[in-house]
This record gives sequence, C-alpha cells and structure tokens, in this order.
Amino acid sequence: MRKLYFLVPGTKGKFACGGLWAELKTVKLAQQICDANVVTYRQREKDQLFIDDVLKTQNLDKAIFVISWGFDVPKLVTKLKGYNLIYHAHSAGYGFKLPANIPIITVSRNTLGYWGQKSPHSLIYYLPNQISDDFTNLGLSRDIDVLVQARKSSSYLIKELIPALKQHCKVEVIDSYVEDLPGVFNRSQVYLYDSAEYWAQQGVSEGFGLQPMEALACGCQVFSSVNGGLSDYLDPGFNCHKIAGYSKEYDVQRILNVVKCSKNITLPEQFFAEYRTENIIKRLQVILGEVNQFFDQKPNFSSEIKDLTKMRIFRLKTQTLLNKVLKRIRG
Repeated sequence: MRKLYFLVPGTKGKFACGGLWAELKTVKLAQQICDANVVTYRQREKDQLFIDDVLKTQNLDKAIFVISWGFDVPKLVTKLKGYNLIYHAHSAGYGFKLPANIPIITVSRNTLGYWGQKSPHSLIYYLPNQISDDFTNLGLSRDIDVLVQARKSSSYLIKELIPALKQHCKVEVIDSYVEDLPGVFNRSQVYLYDSAEYWAQQGVSEGFGLQPMEALACGCQVFSSVNGGLSDYLDPGFNCHKIAGYSKEYDVQRILNVVKCSKNITLPEQFFAEYRTENIIKRLQVILGEVNQFFDQKPNFSSEIKDLTKMRIFRLKTQTLLNKVLKRIRG
C-alpha cells in the first residue's frame, strides 16, 4: 500500500467545518489500513506536514495525494501533475472536470452518480462518511420538543417556522459547537434540518448531510430536506418527514402531531451498518487495493478512452440525427 497524504487547507480556525471533520475521520480510518498523514497547503501549522516540504521528499511515486477541498481542486491538480492523485468527492457541482488518471472516491451515491456522468472514464468508488458509535438511542427522557442547528438552516426555518413552533412547544436552537451532540439528540423528540437553500447559495450540493442520520440513530423524529446526499438515506414517510411541506401551517401541524405522540423512531441497527466504522474500513481496504493496483499498472498503458467532450457529444448527436435522416430516405 502506498502512503497516503490527505491534503486540507488547514485544520483549525476558518477552515473548521463539517467537511474538514469528515476528512480527518477518514484519515484516522485509513491509518488502520496503511500509512496516512494530514498535509496542509494554505497555512503552516505546528503539528502538521506542509505541502511544499512534502514535495521536496523522495520516492513520492510510492505515495498518493488525496485532494478533497472542492474549490481548490483545479489548482491542486495542476500543482501535483505527475503525482498519484485521488479526489475524495464530498459535494458535487463545482463545475471542474478531472482527467481519467485521477480515481474518484465519493461520500454519497448522489455524488457517485454525478461523477459517473461527469467523468465516465475514471475509476469511481463509493465510501460513505462514518457515523460514530456514540450516536445511538440511550432511551433517555426527552425534555426538548424540537431541536434545530442554526448553521445551514433556511431563512424559512429560522424566521418563520421556529417562531411559530415556539408558541406551542419547547424549541432549542443550537448556534455554536456542542461537545455532547449525541446527548442532545437523545434529549430531543424532533430534529429539524433544511439545507437546500444554503447549498443553492453555495452553488454545490449537500455532500452527505450527517446530522439527520445522527439524529435518527439517537431516536429523533427527523423533519428534513432531501437535497443532494441526504437523498441517499432519507425516505420521507418511512424513516423521516419532508420539511417545508407546501405551507408553514401544515409544517407546524405535522411537527406538533409528532411532538404530542411522543413516539421515538427506532430503526434497526442494520440501517446504520453501512455507515459504521467496521463496514467503512472494509470498503476502504478494497478501494485502496484497487487504486494501488491502478497506479502500479498505469505506466504500462499507452492509450486512453476518448473523453466525452462537448465537441464529441455534438458530433455524436449529429451522427445520430444523420443516421435517422438516412434511414427515412432509404425508407
């Protein structure tokens, strides 16, 4: 197995976010399989490797750089041309294309489908994000009726729905880091998550959407949007409820009905098994095995499959149209 260098802009300060935590979790999982390190490339940090220093070392043909920060990917691909690269794809929709010599590992099937169409000649794999074993239903008394995390929430949720709900039940809004999130989920009956508006403003998709799954694992009833990676596992009417359902009044009615019933959701552990540590390590072992084999053999390959460029698509459409015309003429 080649050594893995996971590239992130930084690990603290302005770079702290859900995508960073997910990437750092992946590093820890990879370290159970092979040698893996975090490498920063925008800011030097005391306890981390820095990209310019790493590039001065020898035997980098025996290493793989894992890039993931969407907006930085094109520059990193250019900077690291000639090295072994993997793109760890979280969100989709950044607009860039990748050469087929860069394998892609996606965190959701939604992103898998995006890259399956966008980069049809690349090696593409699915490796979901990890849900910690800490997120489980502890059977505690639930003193919070409705829980909301302010970050990524829509203006409708914050300015309209929550004020309406506060007139009828106990609503808690989290707007800062929570040390014991599993504990808070276990105290809550309903969890609200509405990120479609946020990601529409960013111009990219919800990569995975871990919080609704964590809430489900803790027994919360979840009202959520189903955009992007959320559509991988959320199933309105069966394991969750679709939020922003036509009108505010209808949302309030549905949420209060759930609160009054005081019925927690209990999904079988099998539902979460795909996202637990054991399964992810098994999948990562297989993926890294295939990727290493690809980089071993790539120097022996003399040709590439023709890229699906705009010009080639135009020519294919033109040829199809011409064939139809000729078929009609020939009768």
